[in-house]
Amino acid sequence: MLRWIDVLTYAKYGNPEPVRRVNLTEEEWAAQLTPAQFRVLRQQHTEPPYRNAYCRSYEPGLYVCAGCGNALFDSGTKYHAISGWPSFTQPLARNAIRYLFDDSHHMQRMEVRCNVCAGHLGHVFPDGPAPSGLRYCINSESLSRVEYQA
Repeated sequence: MLRWIDVLTYAKYGNPEPVRRVNLTEEEWAAQLTPAQFRVLRQQHTEPPYRNAYCRSYEPGLYVCAGCGNALFDSGTKYHAISGWPSFTQPLARNAIRYLFDDSHHMQRMEVRCNVCAGHLGHVFPDGPAPSGLRYCINSESLSRVEYQA
C-alpha cells in the first residue's frame, strides 16, 4: 500500500520504471484524443467539477489511461470524496503513476501523470480515508473504464 511518504519519495528521488512507454508527437496525440481529452492529458487542464463522466459512477471495472490504456485504478479503490472529480485511494500498481511536485496557480500540490505516456491525470492529496490516507483526485477525461477480464 502506498502512503504519502512514498509519494513524496517518488517525486523527489525518481518514479518507478513503467512496464512500457508511449511517446507520440503532440500532433499524433491530437489526432488520437478528443479535444477535451487532449486539453486534460496533454495540456494539463482541469475539467469542471461534478459535470464529468466518472464523478458519480461506481460501476465495477478498471480505470485505464484514456491516452494509452495503461491500467491505473481498480473501481474497488474509488470512493465519494465530495470533491467533484473521481477519487481513488490507491493506484493499481506502484509503477502505474508518475508523481511530480506542482507549484502552479500559487499552490503546492502533487501532480499525478500516467507513467506510460506522461498524460496529466490530476493530483494526489494526503487527506483521503484510512488506511492509506491518500486521495487521488482524477479528471474523468483522462480515464476510460473497462470491464474486468475473465
